[in-house]
Amino acid sequence: MPVVSAPSALEHPLPSGMRDLLPEEAAARRNLSRQVLGCVELAGYALVTPPVFEFAEVLERGLGTLDPADVLRFVEPESGEVAALRPDMTPQIARIVATRLRGRPPPLRLAYEGTVLRRRSGRARKHRQIPQVGVELAGVSGPLGDVELIALLADALSKAGLDRFTIDVGDSGVVRALLAPLSGAHRERITEALARKDPSDVASACAAAGAPFADALTSLPGLHGGRGALVEGVARLAETPAALPAQRLLALFDAVVACGLGAHLTADFGEVRGFAYYTATVFHAYAAGTGDAIASGGRYDELLGRFGWDLPAAGFAVDIDRVGEALAAVGAIPRPALRVVVVGAADDVRLRDLRARGIAAVSASDRGAALAWAPAWGFTHVLDSGHWVDAQNGTAIASPLSEPAGGRAET
Repeated sequence: MPVVSAPSALEHPLPSGMRDLLPEEAAARRNLSRQVLGCVELAGYALVTPPVFEFAEVLERGLGTLDPADVLRFVEPESGEVAALRPDMTPQIARIVATRLRGRPPPLRLAYEGTVLRRRSGRARKHRQIPQVGVELAGVSGPLGDVELIALLADALSKAGLDRFTIDVGDSGVVRALLAPLSGAHRERITEALARKDPSDVASACAAAGAPFADALTSLPGLHGGRGALVEGVARLAETPAALPAQRLLALFDAVVACGLGAHLTADFGEVRGFAYYTATVFHAYAAGTGDAIASGGRYDELLGRFGWDLPAAGFAVDIDRVGEALAAVGAIPRPALRVVVVGAADDVRLRDLRARGIAAVSASDRGAALAWAPAWGFTHVLDSGHWVDAQNGTAIASPLSEPAGGRAET
């Protein structure tokens, strides 16, 4: 009989930016999601699960006009309406709050877990599928809500295993106020220059636009760092329309430091990512070993009003894959969960005992088969006649349990 070789990956390619997760990868991602989700749930955030796609009109209402290249659209067969796979869950949460949860008293603290689909951006983004755990806080305005969210994000990242990370805070009102007198095209050009953090480019764009606050705009790329940079920025912007948001950012920075998070905090007056979407505070978290933010969020007080309930709102989303990259970069790989292959019959009482403890357990007919199979499928130990064996190297070890497992069932 001829040998049939396994098909190569190229024989069954995936769409661009899509990928499979094998058992080890899926388990690692799920564990991280559980850590983050468990942390936010302890802080009173209740889990909701929005659908994987919505009518495009709902998403557009929440995000503004979407670039067709950013979103996968299709005609929903039953209604004939244009639908889209979600590029962001926040508009979906806004819809849920303003409709399904309209009768509940604020504040509303909601959490979500799921995957969004976006266009890949730059070299750092290899995949279009982005697994997220996020929260939305509706009904708490200003610094009180912002501080709660930033502190919660820091706690969630710590619980996920990251010791070293930075949360960079900004205020979208700074750039918005300085660009207000200009036309849309000039605002876009200056914003692009600010995003590149190039003062000469910003100066050139301001000159072309005849920007009335060119000096202030040109100073923004250099106004980032610690509290000293914020104090300098407040002074420089004191005589401009950005004076109030500048002072607001300094006050937020001080409030977060007062929570004991100063070691993780930086600030940036020139932050422009999402400034057309966010209404005030914006923040991003970074860690070594990954090419982009591991989490991002901010305040969007105008969003819920678009869905019929005018409530202040803010939130953040954690990119689970990015957090995983950061953990791997520092060698902070979580200890694998105890998973046991029991040498015995399928009705061995030890299987039931282990599962009752929350430990994954399967049976194998003999020790040799167990030791061959266990490491290939992520099982950590083999239990044979009361003797424990490390599945990775086959050596005998002491019991990893606080109490010995039960005896063998009669067959």
